[in-house]
Amino acid sequence: MSIKVIEKDEIKVVGLPWSGTYSEIKTIPRLFNKMEERLGEVACVTNEPVVISPFHSRETELTVYVTKPVQKIENVPEGMVGFTIPKKNYVFTTHKGRLEDVENTYVELLKWMEEYGYEQDHQALGLEVFKEEHKEKNVSGDLHFDIYVPVRSYKK
Repeated sequence: MSIKVIEKDEIKVVGLPWSGTYSEIKTIPRLFNKMEERLGEVACVTNEPVVISPFHSRETELTVYVTKPVQKIENVPEGMVGFTIPKKNYVFTTHKGRLEDVENTYVELLKWMEEYGYEQDHQALGLEVFKEEHKEKNVSGDLHFDIYVPVRSYKK
């Protein structure tokens, strides 16, 4: 697994929110389907072929958004939210494998961060980015997506 630190520019997004406990996490894939169904309602979508899933994880629950990047936030459809993800430094990797192995990818990423002296910024949103080009690789139950964990300490 390749891990590196990168800086991502500000991103404006519009999409669907979800909050729940970790035991309810299996309902999140339905949110992706619902977003795909409602995509035509979102104004000013960029040409970037991605779905961005910003998230806040807490001890007992999490908040997840399934969003599309937009050029500007306007006319946000009912039941959706629009917000700006600030420019930020992240520890980055790509998960390639089964849904059951996603947690292991995060564990490896967090171990790497600790080893190299990076501190997670728990106030900032983490990101999972699902690229259109990865859809064809997401077959037979395997997933292929990019993970960005926000960091507070950044070494150049």
